[in-house]
Amino acid sequence: MSLTLTPNATIGILGGGQLGRMLALAAARLGLKSRIYAPEADSPAFVVAAGHMLAAYEDEEALAQFAAQVDVITYEFENVPARTAAVLAKIAPVLPGEAALAASQDRLVEKDFMASLGIATAPYRQVDDVDTLKRALAEFGRPAILKTRRFGYDGKGQVLIGDDADPAAAFHALGGQPAILEGFVPFSKEISVVAARGVQGEFAAFDVCENIHRHHILQSTHVPARVDAITATKAVNMAKTIADALDYVGILAVELFLVEDPASETQLLVNEIAPRVHNSGHWTEGGAVTSQFEQHIRAIAGWPLGSTKRHGSAVTMQNLIGDDVENYLHILAEPGACLTLYGKQEARTGRKMGHVTRIIP
Repeated sequence: MSLTLTPNATIGILGGGQLGRMLALAAARLGLKSRIYAPEADSPAFVVAAGHMLAAYEDEEALAQFAAQVDVITYEFENVPARTAAVLAKIAPVLPGEAALAASQDRLVEKDFMASLGIATAPYRQVDDVDTLKRALAEFGRPAILKTRRFGYDGKGQVLIGDDADPAAAFHALGGQPAILEGFVPFSKEISVVAARGVQGEFAAFDVCENIHRHHILQSTHVPARVDAITATKAVNMAKTIADALDYVGILAVELFLVEDPASETQLLVNEIAPRVHNSGHWTEGGAVTSQFEQHIRAIAGWPLGSTKRHGSAVTMQNLIGDDVENYLHILAEPGACLTLYGKQEARTGRKMGHVTRIIP
């Protein structure tokens, strides 16, 4: 691919949430303009961009108008409708490309893609009805996790099936949608690799992260992850294999389970991929020479990738969820704390309102 933007070019961003907001801010720092496309009138990215369009992702006339106003298009979330991406791609480059969207939007397709690359995942089976679910449970045993194939994040679209759970009730609790069953993985840590691939195939990974979740929502990220050098290198190499196979451009996040068994070699299993800037990469804002947001903009602009070097001996990132954001004055008074607020109007339970990065010298 040959693409090199010049300063004052315009980045089109699908989605007006906090990720779109931080991408627009990073673009502005590099002398690039941003236009946001989103259907929500209160999108926090609108107020930091050079322009925006308020329209549905199914509005093809609005999509065409938007694409004609920008030089390249990216997105803050992976569930961009396939038709939306196709309409836009006829007019302007869409990065990351169609292959990345297809691989990440459907959990079954994603798992099959990993298998085709020889990358391990949790054991899984396609589930189309209650009978196939029962057969899969008989194969994997319990507990196991039933997940919708599409539109799941932060614990949504999944249910744990324990020893006493009714498979039919679990299937119908997810709306009877096409699903997959994953065997339970006794992992000791969840880690992630946040990395960038440029238009010429250049690759740069940030330090491997260790992630702590609460109620299925990322609570904090610690860098570097408490893993040995061999495991960290293996994780980064897996991310590069995935990015190369997708001919990827931009920031890619790969979430992995670390399974430690004293009787065998430590295993790394891919949980899922995210073709976008990622919550576990927020530590790079203030914690690394180049933030993941700037790195993504550099990549899709066809510019050289920046340094991924970490500041300090370690970095932690804490999400501010719901009422946590009310502590902003205390955080601002804390020496060395780097606070980012998302500009959302209402602090609801489970809603990400901001994050704080702390560097350990």
